Amino acid sequence: MSDQRSFGQVVSKDGVSISYERQGSGPPLILIVGALCSRALGPSVKLAPLLARQFTVFSYDRRGRNESGDRAPYRVERELEDLEALIAEAGGSARVFGHSSGALLGLRAARHGLPIRRLALYEAPLIVDRARPPMQADWERIRSHIADARRSEALDVFLKSVGLPGIVRMLMRLFPVWSKLEAVAHTLVYDGEISEEFQRGEPLPMDAWSSVTVPVLAVAGGRSPAWMQQGMRALATALPNAEFRTLQGQTHDVSARAVEPLLNQFFAGL
Repeated sequence: MSDQRSFGQVVSKDGVSISYERQGSGPPLILIVGALCSRALGPSVKLAPLLARQFTVFSYDRRGRNESGDRAPYRVERELEDLEALIAEAGGSARVFGHSSGALLGLRAARHGLPIRRLALYEAPLIVDRARPPMQADWERIRSHIADARRSEALDVFLKSVGLPGIVRMLMRLFPVWSKLEAVAHTLVYDGEISEEFQRGEPLPMDAWSSVTVPVLAVAGGRSPAWMQQGMRALATALPNAEFRTLQGQTHDVSARAVEPLLNQFFAGL
C-alpha cells in the first residue's frame, strides 16, 4: 500500500468548502458515508486504508459535518454538487461506494449524470414492503426536534427507528460518542430529504432508476433486518445493470475487512 496521504478541500458550486482525505494510489474511489457519519466517524475510518492498497481513496465530510461547511437552506442538489466537485478533484471520473443514506446519495448522483464509472451500494435504507413501518412520522419528529434545538431527542428518535434498543441508546449517552453525534444531529434532516420518499413501504417504481446504466453492486448483510435485505434486492431488480450480493454474517454496521474483498473485485473489473 502506498504511504501517500493528504488532506484538502474543494469548493462546491454554492461556495461551501468540502473537506476530504486522500490516501493510496491507483484509480480514484470515493466513499460516501451515511447518517451521522463523516470521514472521522463511521465505516470510512477502517475501510479507506484497506481500499487504498489498490485505489486512490477519497473519504470526505458531507456538508454540515466535521470540517466541511454548510449553507441554508439545505437541498439534495447541493450535496450532488459537493460530490461533483470532489469527482473533478479526483480527475474527472471515479468509482463510488455508498453506505446507507450515502448509497442513496450515490444513486441520485448517478441518475443526475455525474461521471461515476462503477457504483457499489451497501444497504440503502429502502422500505419497499410492510416488513417494518414507514419512516415518515419519525422524520417529522426529527425535523421538529431539530427546529427546537433538541438534538438529543432527534438522535433518540432516529436511533430507535433504525432498531437500536433502548438500553443501548441510554448507555450511549454516557460515552463521548453521544456528544459527537449531537454535533451532527442537524444533518439527520438532510438524510431525511435524501431517503424519505423511498421509505413509504411501497414497491420501488421500476422506471425510477432506468437512467442509471453504470455497473452497480447492491449488497446487504446476511444478519441485517429483513426490510433492508428486501430493499436491496428490489433495487438490484429495478436497476438495468446491477448485481445483488449478500455478505453472510454482516449487519448494517458492516466490517471493513468483510466488505473490502468484494469491493476490490467489483471496482477492479473495469
